[in-house]
Amino acid sequence: MANIGFIGLGIMGKPMAEHLIKGGHTLFLHTRSGVTEDMVALGGKVCMTPKEVTQQADIIITMLPDTPDVDRVLFGKNGVVASLIPDSGQRKIIVDMSSISPLETQKFAAKMNELGHDYVDAPVSGGDVGAQNATLTIMVGADAEVFAKVKPIFELMGQNVTLVGENGAGQICKVANQIVVSLAIEGVAEALLFVSKAGVDPEKVQKALMGGFAASKALEVHGGRMINRRFEPGFKIDLMQKDLAIALTSASALGVSLPNTASTHELHKACMAHGGAKWDNSAIVKALEILSNHEIQKHSE
Repeated sequence: MANIGFIGLGIMGKPMAEHLIKGGHTLFLHTRSGVTEDMVALGGKVCMTPKEVTQQADIIITMLPDTPDVDRVLFGKNGVVASLIPDSGQRKIIVDMSSISPLETQKFAAKMNELGHDYVDAPVSGGDVGAQNATLTIMVGADAEVFAKVKPIFELMGQNVTLVGENGAGQICKVANQIVVSLAIEGVAEALLFVSKAGVDPEKVQKALMGGFAASKALEVHGGRMINRRFEPGFKIDLMQKDLAIALTSASALGVSLPNTASTHELHKACMAHGGAKWDNSAIVKALEILSNHEIQKHSE
């Protein structure tokens, strides 16, 4: 069993850390809002700073909202690097499971490698449900030997663990994931808004479509949320907006055009302008409803 540091205990990070504790590992915990009593009761060890986490742990996992947050935790005052002794012979593994910039990820990895330590980017997909049920998809960018060391830890948190390539490849894969997911949800929103405006029951349409080629998790899960007006966050609008901004910035650096990603990004921004930063990302339908002056109506029996 390993001594693992876990930094970031939000909607996703907390259940992920719980699975590692239940898997028999000793966890040293730090989060900006404070470690909750139930995590301590489960066996987690509270640390006041990322530096303290790193002093105690051999593997340090971060699960944070955005690129600047990871930068601050790794390289800021009392950050992870403050406890990393260059070429000490005690090689630690830093694992970032956040969804952040692939270009910055490669820079972070290079800095850690220069200090004589290993870096893994391992963003996840599956939302809060996947985190709670340990069914996450984990997309990994790492050296193959380092991946072999951390794979058993990942398997306590997810079911589909894939080494995609070297550092940065995991984040590139996550960008691709968010493009597919966000455009699928937007497509579901357009379809359900269309049928509702036409006077057809969107719930019956959803059921019919789930039996054909249009069947998808986006239609099943997010479509259900749109029909039932359930927009409490599983994955928040502001986080998807952030991920799509990363996609567009990365695409621009590569000279790639992503027109539908750009338009979907604008719809997320519109939701945020209407106070929806913390809505579930299925609430993208609200931006379309404003444009059409129609709200999806669930028909009564």
